[in-house]
Amino acid sequence: MIKVLVADDHKIIREGLCNMLDAEPDLKVVGAASNGREALALAKKLAPDVVIMDISMPELNGIEATRQIRAEAPQAAVIALSMYADKRYVLGMLKAGVAGYLIKDCAFEELARAVVVVHRGETYLSPAIADTVRKALVTRIDQAPLTRSEELTERERQVLQMIAEGIKTKDIAESLHISVKTVETYRSSIMQKLGLFSVAELTKFAVREGLTPLEK
Repeated sequence: MIKVLVADDHKIIREGLCNMLDAEPDLKVVGAASNGREALALAKKLAPDVVIMDISMPELNGIEATRQIRAEAPQAAVIALSMYADKRYVLGMLKAGVAGYLIKDCAFEELARAVVVVHRGETYLSPAIADTVRKALVTRIDQAPLTRSEELTERERQVLQMIAEGIKTKDIAESLHISVKTVETYRSSIMQKLGLFSVAELTKFAVREGLTPLEK
């Protein structure tokens, strides 16, 4: 039995996926998450075999959540399930360590097959992103210089995403269990590293880099 964790911020999609996956004889849904931080916590707690991860989620985006899951719950293979075939999302998830990438308009049968494939230790990529991946391999993206967002620490990327989502400093501090002063220190460090000096600039940067959800 393959244990599956589903992470998607849209309740109707999340519940639909859980119901369909549970109906498969060899699959069992062990948990569902509505944001990236919850997905990370459940991955560590429930030890799923496969995580189905949306990319565009609040609090902690799918790319960052995948990166942390691969570091802290390495037994879990991650499949990106996104409406985006855009290069920055595909390459971002590949660099984060996904074993599969599918577009949300795929048939459910393809997703179920992908779960089985990645559980075997293989890779499953949607035909819709094949050209993007092929070009990435040609340019050897794993040896490319760091992007500006990758120069930030994990915590800085998380704080940046929350700032870009309009969350107040006090609420960020409470959510991350740190002090307001620490949040302000992170914000100052982020601005210095990126050479950006306003919330508006930070927000534009976060959207452009795929760190914060775009409107779906």
